[in-house]
Amino acid sequence: MNAGALGLAVLGATGSVGATTLDVVARHPGRYRVRALTAHVSADRLLDLCRRHRPETAVLSGRLEDAALARRFRDEGCELRFGAQALEAAACATGVDAVMAAIVGAAGLPATLAAARAGKRLLLANKEALVMAGPLFMRAVREARAVLLPIDSEHNAVFQCLPQTDAGVSLRGVRRIQLTASGGPFRATPVERLAGVTPEEACAHPNWVMGRKISVDSATMMNKGLEVIEAHWLFGLAPERIDVVIHPQSVVHSLVEYLDGSVIAQLSHPDMRVPIAHALAYPERIESGAQPLDLHAVGRLTFERPDASRFPCLGLAYEALRAGGAMPAVLNAANEVVVEAFLAKRVPFTAIAPVIEETLAAAPGGAADTLEAVRAADAHARRAAGAAVARLIGRAA
Repeated sequence: MNAGALGLAVLGATGSVGATTLDVVARHPGRYRVRALTAHVSADRLLDLCRRHRPETAVLSGRLEDAALARRFRDEGCELRFGAQALEAAACATGVDAVMAAIVGAAGLPATLAAARAGKRLLLANKEALVMAGPLFMRAVREARAVLLPIDSEHNAVFQCLPQTDAGVSLRGVRRIQLTASGGPFRATPVERLAGVTPEEACAHPNWVMGRKISVDSATMMNKGLEVIEAHWLFGLAPERIDVVIHPQSVVHSLVEYLDGSVIAQLSHPDMRVPIAHALAYPERIESGAQPLDLHAVGRLTFERPDASRFPCLGLAYEALRAGGAMPAVLNAANEVVVEAFLAKRVPFTAIAPVIEETLAAAPGGAADTLEAVRAADAHARRAAGAAVARLIGRAA
């Protein structure tokens, strides 16, 4: 093993981003050393990854101590730990130079924040860390001098299109950024049909292979709304300087418009290995394994404005960002609750935006400058959204 290999912890290793990260890493033996892999409860899948990548540490954050299970991992030369504290410890461990933060949802915030406070090279796929706790998170990055590299294809594209300086990226001369969105599986579905769409249809993304929750967020365009909030904190731009454009081909991943009228875009085949490889090797470039982009085969690149009546969740995200404080955390929590209810077939697809809107309207607001305040806002919003879901189910019964 190369002594100069980058020590890597992958938080959320059994998810799609985690698996894709390990695919890129495996293409460069000797360049990276997998130090820790984590999952929530998927013990067998995590054990299989440990056999292949040989980390010293594995974590099951959602399981209680299990001596028999720990022995199975120990037989493979890996120490298995349990619980949320073990997850945070893995993100901060000595020997871990870089952390892929790929846990979906609010569950990933504490460990991602811990990695930032430890001054790690942080590959951020967990957008909720910035959505819920933007001021707190960015302060931790600055104070610990952590290196923050975005993994979402849109933010990574913006990062690549901005001027690079010794201090990082610069906004000098930038008028606005444009985040592209595929429009999801219901971009052309008649609006009157949306009430009857199924979770399976919502999860059938036309271009990307993603988990169920993020696939539903793409179908509602809440995912893009969360990305607008994330972009605000990553790049320090006001909401009016962050636009969203629907681009069904998912080839142009984002654009940066400059004051002189120039627009610079980043293009690639829709494959998460591209932004992951960029962040893993930055400022160098390495082979990702992604298919090269063939513009002749693509043929056409089209763009359109989002329809606010079709995608009300996008507008709700802008409202939460402008309100500030804890409101983005409220938005995220309400969305997680109602999307879970939709995936369980307890509420229709068209209930998602109204539940979020009702939860935002009833939220007390407040600051989001401590982890405790963020957690309190999150918990309050989950209770309120859960109550709204229960009322919907009661009316439908």
